[in-house]
Amino acid sequence: MFEQEQNNYWKTVVDTIQDGIMIVDTGGTIISVNRALSEMTGYAKAELTGQPCSVLNCDTCEIARAREGEHWCVLFRTGSMKMRRCTFMRRDRVHVHVLKNASLLYDKNGKVMGAVETMTDISEIVAKDTQIEAFRRELRLEDAFHGILGNSAPMQQIFDLIGNAAHSDAPVIILGESGTGKELVAKAIHDAKGNAARPFVKVNCAALNESLLESELFGHVKGAFTGAYRSREGRFEAARGGDIFLDEIGDLPLSTQVKLLRVLEEKVVERVGDNKPIHTDVRIISATNRNLAELVRQGHFREDLFYRINVIPIHVPPLRERVGDIPLLADFFFRRIQLRSGKEIRGISREAMHLLMECPWPGNVRELKSAFEFAFVSCTGGMIAPHHFPPTVFRDRRPGGGSREGKKERDDAKKEALIRTLEATGGNQSEAARILGVSRVTVWNRMKKYNVRFMQKLDT
Repeated sequence: MFEQEQNNYWKTVVDTIQDGIMIVDTGGTIISVNRALSEMTGYAKAELTGQPCSVLNCDTCEIARAREGEHWCVLFRTGSMKMRRCTFMRRDRVHVHVLKNASLLYDKNGKVMGAVETMTDISEIVAKDTQIEAFRRELRLEDAFHGILGNSAPMQQIFDLIGNAAHSDAPVIILGESGTGKELVAKAIHDAKGNAARPFVKVNCAALNESLLESELFGHVKGAFTGAYRSREGRFEAARGGDIFLDEIGDLPLSTQVKLLRVLEEKVVERVGDNKPIHTDVRIISATNRNLAELVRQGHFREDLFYRINVIPIHVPPLRERVGDIPLLADFFFRRIQLRSGKEIRGISREAMHLLMECPWPGNVRELKSAFEFAFVSCTGGMIAPHHFPPTVFRDRRPGGGSREGKKERDDAKKEALIRTLEATGGNQSEAARILGVSRVTVWNRMKKYNVRFMQKLDT
């Protein structure tokens, strides 16, 4: 009586298990399956029972029978199967990815009476792996030019200039509006020359005051100034044999411009507090979003330095002059943010793409990227629509959006974007700044300007 009840219990247990279970006899005929395997294969239990297990068309099935009476499956030779990844075909001809385990069954005398197989459905995991690999290919930018996306005529000209500049040691200056990707162009020039061991050193000339900037560029000796407790090499020394990228060179102080001119002319630097020349073989790549010729006329930039760095000028076009690249860039930003966020958003609606193509993008590619960061926060459906983008993008398409009369509307849009982003980030100003594509100080200033008060939520 107890054994009969125990068998009934086991039948319930087996049908409750989520993995598929199949029992076959020594000839490979199916004698029992559980509910999970029936659902997994699309066959009813009665349809599978009595059929050869080959009915599932498993791609790892190995036939070993050579003579009459021998066991037909390799499993009966090996005795077991552990975590074998395979696929079988459902009744509707759809392939199912599974992990298979199998073991022989013996009677009380030790004679083989059959085998049991368990199958775990991993189709969703395989699909996710396939999707992630597709995203990785996107992120590797296999169709890009050294990490720069663009197939428009203006960008093709830029790519040609990059290739030509890479084969020269002459100074290069990259000109363009903020957010156009001047740093990417500088890195592409460096990479296109080959030899990955060559250093590429970046300096933002607008980020430091005059005294700190000179120490950063040329280094200093111990005791050169208060706080100089030890000697330190500068960025020019660190870049020896490679390239140094001087971003925002238009903000370089006049006194530093004089020293930079000597570096260009004599290929030597002197550390702050020292008069010993140090030879440095460095190619200078500079960039600015300012009009250097106008700065020269105003006396804010040395004319001799201007002519020394303006040997190979490269003008990076603003996004509004390369509208044909917007779908390519939009698709790239969408897939990259989707991979990072994990949100199940299927794509960009036709109306949203039309909006992106019409926008003037004063912040260029950087603003486009920030717009997608915002859209992924605000979108809760399956597709990104126009209203999911920041109000500054959405409303700029309305009459008056770019005029002086539209200033109040733009301020209202900035305030609305700030509030929505703070709500989405739980009041985290740093995260809000990242999404909006501005600094944390800018977020704080806007909160003060628009009288927005938002307390950050703390995890408990």
